Amino acid sequence: MAARPYWKGQIRLALVSIPVEIYSATRSGATIAFNQIHEPTGKRIKYEKVVPGVGPVDPDEIVKGYQVSKGSYVLLDDEELEAVKLESKKTLELTQFVDSNEIDPLYYERPYYVVPADDLAEEAFVVLREALRDTKKVAIGQLTLRGREYIVSLKPCGRGILLETLRYSDEVVKAQGYFRDIPDSKPDPEMLDLAEALIDKKTAKFDPSKFHDRYVDALRELIERKSKGKRIETEEGGEAPRRGSNVVDLMAALKKSIERPGAKEPAKKAPAAKKAAPAKKAAPARKRA
Repeated sequence: MAARPYWKGQIRLALVSIPVEIYSATRSGATIAFNQIHEPTGKRIKYEKVVPGVGPVDPDEIVKGYQVSKGSYVLLDDEELEAVKLESKKTLELTQFVDSNEIDPLYYERPYYVVPADDLAEEAFVVLREALRDTKKVAIGQLTLRGREYIVSLKPCGRGILLETLRYSDEVVKAQGYFRDIPDSKPDPEMLDLAEALIDKKTAKFDPSKFHDRYVDALRELIERKSKGKRIETEEGGEAPRRGSNVVDLMAALKKSIERPGAKEPAKKAPAAKKAAPAKKAAPARKRA
């Protein structure tokens, strides 16, 4: 079954309009879902929508409401919300172009694939894609998705274009409040060499297929063992991780890490070359008598 587009509309650049479709570039990973159970009876707990003094209500009688004061709401139905006029519901206007390194990774939120909607849109789509690739720029615009308007970026992605939703500035917590108490000091050169050698040892090409959710695997194993009636051992307490280790401990830990099999020795800096002693002048030859 073909995937359904997440959004259909057009990308507009000045007077050029490109019909496109957008598809989610990610999917939810494996998860373990738990239900709440009433332990004495083993029955699942259910939730009902109730109104105080009225009791359970029919879902058709429920509408959205915005609280303007305590106990007072402005009621809105789906038709009224859908009628809100916003051009970005169907059109992504490209209003700015920036260098990709100008956007802090903190602002990126969720990726989507963008493809031309039909054969007639392909030519303009390819022109936009290659123009972005040649200029090494990222296109910026705004788009309405999931009931809210997002800042979005567009960049080339193979034969297609990658769209990423961006966070607004007030959604990003500034780092200064967390980092200001970290001292602005330089590390010990020897420890720095050891740390860089350890990084070099563990450097490899990123392959996401090598990683998986070990917690989900452990939960599945736990559920399987318990379903077979096996006794589950639980650890109580446990030794807390040591904190505040001193510089000597850090140096020892780095050296021990480097000494493991297959580790590369840290590069040693070449000693400065000694200056050559100035050549002695030859003694003048004696004249024969």
